[in-house]
Amino acid sequence: MLGAAVFPGAQGFGIHTRAGSGGQVLRVTNLDTAGPGSLRAALETKGPRIVVFEVGGVIDLQKQDLALTEPFITIAGQTAPSPGITVIRGSLSIRTHDILMQHMRFRIGDAGAPKKSGYEPEVSTSGPDAYNIVIDHCSFSWAVDENMSVSGPRDKGPLGTSRRITLSNNIIAEGLRESSHAKGLHSMGTLVHDSANDIAVVGNFYAHNNQRNPYFKAFTTGVVVNNLIYNPGTGAISVNWPEGEWRGRNVTPQNARIAVVGNVMYHGVNTREGLGLVGPKGDVFMDDNLAFDIHGKPAPLVYGQVRMLADKPLWPEGLVARPASEVTEWVLRNAGARPKDRDEADTRLVREFRERKGRQIDSQDDVGGYPKTPMTRHSLQVPASGVDEWLVGMARRVE
Repeated sequence: MLGAAVFPGAQGFGIHTRAGSGGQVLRVTNLDTAGPGSLRAALETKGPRIVVFEVGGVIDLQKQDLALTEPFITIAGQTAPSPGITVIRGSLSIRTHDILMQHMRFRIGDAGAPKKSGYEPEVSTSGPDAYNIVIDHCSFSWAVDENMSVSGPRDKGPLGTSRRITLSNNIIAEGLRESSHAKGLHSMGTLVHDSANDIAVVGNFYAHNNQRNPYFKAFTTGVVVNNLIYNPGTGAISVNWPEGEWRGRNVTPQNARIAVVGNVMYHGVNTREGLGLVGPKGDVFMDDNLAFDIHGKPAPLVYGQVRMLADKPLWPEGLVARPASEVTEWVLRNAGARPKDRDEADTRLVREFRERKGRQIDSQDDVGGYPKTPMTRHSLQVPASGVDEWLVGMARRVE
């Protein structure tokens, strides 16, 4: 029998993880890239743990990427003093299981790398040990690969890659377009890589990503529910698998099988004329979705060779979709790291949507550059018992 959700109101897959509940409380006391009291040290500590923050401000990774390889962790960004925690100039690779991460910002950026140089930072889950993961109320922007990806080996099956993962109530925006990615043009929101199963993408705000808002590849399963998508370029919710990626593998790829319910898309200045909400090749159940072109007129909901399913191929127990008519305002109020305490970037993204402005960018410098927030401090009185309930109360202060 499944236990309680990892926090009240959690909906999706993997939400019954205990994450770091009952573990030791680790305090982040500085904004250093590494060393005692740093975020990196907390991530590398073994055993169940709850990471809280007695500092706010910017953690500059200086291209020294973070790797999360020790399981059973709660990363509670809501405990930081205003303006919260923002991580810049580096990736986070999540390679382990039973994780709750909330109320963190990742403003990744190109770190000054030359165009097409192959510097491709992102936040991503990866590999067979990445499961039972909930990433909720975070903000991801300016990545060179994907802003927030669900990944792993293509051909090891559903137990050999990321699975049972929920991305909820996040802002996933402004993937860099002509930047340091080796392929050149990129700008991506969320990739759900081949064979990743039970992936829930719920209540997120995707803005100014050329593609992958999100993108489910071969053999994937999941749900895309109540997301707001603004100014996609050549792809909004994508289902597909390039034949060339499977050539010579002696495997016949199978379509993604997903449910797409209660989402809203608005074209913007970078959107290909006539772009539909879902396509071009997959097995999709659709219900109560809305799409509008740049003039506010209805846009296509489906394009390409999508096979429409009569019933949901899967659905997380307890997930209740909001009506699409309510989604836009709900997501704008609710999404991102600290909806009641938004930084300049998230505030600007919401304003741009309301004014139907903004565009895809090539560098963080196109929108003011990396944040220069001064460090703030406070002393946390963490209770000896009832820490989970205390964290919920801290979250309500910023949501």
